[in-house]
Amino acid sequence: MSAIVIDTNVLLVANGLAPQMSEGCRLVCLARLEEARSSDAIVIDLQYLILGEYQRKLDPNRRPPGPGDTFLRHVLQNMGTIRHVTTVSLTATNADQTDFQEFPDDEYLRKAFDPADRKFVAASNAHLDKPPIVESADSKWLEWEERLSTHGIHLEVLCRSELEAFRAKKSKQK
Repeated sequence: MSAIVIDTNVLLVANGLAPQMSEGCRLVCLARLEEARSSDAIVIDLQYLILGEYQRKLDPNRRPPGPGDTFLRHVLQNMGTIRHVTTVSLTATNADQTDFQEFPDDEYLRKAFDPADRKFVAASNAHLDKPPIVESADSKWLEWEERLSTHGIHLEVLCRSELEAFRAKKSKQK
């Protein structure tokens, strides 16, 4: 069983709550969440920053539940089961809990990285195996991918071609 960190947008795309992403991407995210439920250990932080974000953006009690909601329920129900959910401790270095000792010591990443997403990187970096971060709907991660890999942090980018197209479009607009 391998460990993974899952960005919230994967759950949102699976729920159909990311209208910029295609139906094909939604199906890819849905399949990845199903795979994660059966064969991966989901990494969350002991401070519940990742889980808190999941809970703010999803509803495990929604009727009928979306696939992202169902996945959140799975995480909540399996928190005591090492097989499905594993935790890491993060040490926040600011009051907003957006900077962490476990975030790579890299000035470029500290300046460029979205503060709200740093917890995912810190969680991956804090884990002994440095599990990949599963990402699906934020093209900014592509800009950071190479730099993250120099710190041993890797991405599993779902819907990569769509994100590359969004990134190219943004570049042309600048």
